[in-house]
Amino acid sequence: MTAYRSILLVVLGLAALPLAAPALVGAGIFAGANTLYNLMVFVLIIALAAQGWNLAGGYGGQFSFGHAAFFGTGAYAQAILQTRYGINPWAALVAAVALGALVGAVIGFLAFRARLRGSYFALVTLAFAEVFRILANAAPITGGAAGTLVPLDVRWANLQFASREAFYYLALAFVALVLLLNRLVERSRFGTYLVAVRENEDAARALGVDTLQVKLKAITLSAAITALAGALYTQKFLYVDANIAYGAWISIEALLAPIVGGIGTVFGPLVGALTLIGLGEAAKVAIHALFGSAIPGVDLVVYGVLLILVIAFAPRGVIGLLDRRAR
Repeated sequence: MTAYRSILLVVLGLAALPLAAPALVGAGIFAGANTLYNLMVFVLIIALAAQGWNLAGGYGGQFSFGHAAFFGTGAYAQAILQTRYGINPWAALVAAVALGALVGAVIGFLAFRARLRGSYFALVTLAFAEVFRILANAAPITGGAAGTLVPLDVRWANLQFASREAFYYLALAFVALVLLLNRLVERSRFGTYLVAVRENEDAARALGVDTLQVKLKAITLSAAITALAGALYTQKFLYVDANIAYGAWISIEALLAPIVGGIGTVFGPLVGALTLIGLGEAAKVAIHALFGSAIPGVDLVVYGVLLILVIAFAPRGVIGLLDRRAR
């Protein structure tokens, strides 16, 4: 029960953030409460995508460089189903997750049937994401290079809220559900098989584990979670184009967050997302205070330095470092 209490405490802590919003704004850390909520919703969306990546990459050892393929599928499905087919946003959200899972299953089946693993699998997923980006940038149904704009219609039934707090709590609820899901997977027989495949796939197969089925389940579930993140992104910002949906940025964010936070752990993706984006924003504020203007890309410099430090001094990420300090 300790792990479930930890999940509850983390979620309650994040849920209490609105209480601290006035103090953070008053201290000049944020320009306004809306800025704080936008940032935290973005952090939660990245955490969701990272949790999806962690399921296949962290527990299963199937490193992907192209999770943008799943994020973008969810993002575009959420936009297109509403704007072109008049489907309710809540129903579109479910359909977007299902479509993302389908794309994950197809890509996984093609790659795993060909026995691709390691860097070969990573490059194949990267290639799929890039192909999707090129197609989305040219296809009329996606709006081409102009992208797709979701009409503003603030109603609960349209998954649009007058209060930014409401969407924050919605994203937090999804993060909490995925935290519980990852914990259940970690404690299940399926999770044990995933770790066995990660440690030695040939040995796991020799012991009777259906490695193809295990990896397919992992990539399908991973893609569904990442597609959920994409759908929430569209619903939050009401716009998506090819570079947002299938750009390399989301694959990098989804990959870095678990590595920095603690790969193959329940809280690693969330801690990594908070660390990466928090330090990136802090660097922007510090640079602006020192020089009076922003320096584009300073957050990427922070990401690179942080990744080097983690690999050199904390290979198990922030979670592993905290565990070591606690012992």
